[in-house]
Amino acid sequence: MSRVKTGITLFSLGSPYLKGELDLEGVIRKAAEMGAEGYEIVAAQMIPSYPYVSDEFASFINECKEKYGIGPVCYSANMDRGMLKDRDLTEDEMVARAITDIISANQLGCTVMREQYLLSPRGLARIAPYAEAYNVHVGIEIHNPESPITQSILDYVDVIERSGSTYIGFVPDFGCFATKPNKPYWDRALAAGAEAKQLEKCAQLRYDEVPMEEAMKVMGPDIEKCPALGAALNSMYGFVQFKKSCAAELDGLKKIMPYCFEMHGKCHYVDENLHEASIPYEEIILLIADSEFDGYIVTEYEDEGGYDSIEQTARHVAMVKKLLGQ
Repeated sequence: MSRVKTGITLFSLGSPYLKGELDLEGVIRKAAEMGAEGYEIVAAQMIPSYPYVSDEFASFINECKEKYGIGPVCYSANMDRGMLKDRDLTEDEMVARAITDIISANQLGCTVMREQYLLSPRGLARIAPYAEAYNVHVGIEIHNPESPITQSILDYVDVIERSGSTYIGFVPDFGCFATKPNKPYWDRALAAGAEAKQLEKCAQLRYDEVPMEEAMKVMGPDIEKCPALGAALNSMYGFVQFKKSCAAELDGLKKIMPYCFEMHGKCHYVDENLHEASIPYEEIILLIADSEFDGYIVTEYEDEGGYDSIEQTARHVAMVKKLLGQ
């Protein structure tokens, strides 16, 4: 059976942090108050000396751990392939950046590092010896529109299995299991003048897997009258896409579970009854609870709808704990 722990990626409280309503210590304190057993730190956002970790910052993190009882369990790295004006980073340069991030993760006591898909499967294999040397398990984030069964992720699976390393794998994001339209995007379109019946027609086109270009043509006359409808339809084919069923994707998750180091509990809106509007958590948590997964499900609230991020994050943590029977 699994040994699931609940945590929070501090990205969830990014809005109050960026607005200056909470400093980093305040964000960590809030995470502890919500019942998180650990947290993922967003390195590029919250470490002043990123990609390096100063002794002063490491000491600060340790002091917060003493005060609030929780520390960083995952280092969320940023693979900024486009950081140069004139060209993309080469694979060698991206591998070097990933190694630097591994060292920084180790300095903060993190044994998991979230890496982005911009690091190629071959690049992931190249950093495996460094991950093992620093005891940091590096997981490629599986983010919508990718899923455990899309070819780009299967390419990583092939490399992981051929490498034989237990230090490279995945951090699945639950957004890739969505089965309903995204509520914040839907509500935004309604507020901009779209009609519910028009949005329902858009959603049906997505459910029917009508190609995006064809769907745009079908909705063309309506989009001309209400441009917000076009934005909503476009989102349904992008990072917040959905399907009638996530059974195939969940079966894919089951197959790669031995390579998963952490789970991103994505949420866009959790209601007062502790139900996520578009992601079938009841199915996802049941699968994980029945597995051998030993790690954290970290809440990752996407602040897209203007809801209270502290309330939404707290609801999500409570929902996961409830579904786990904790």
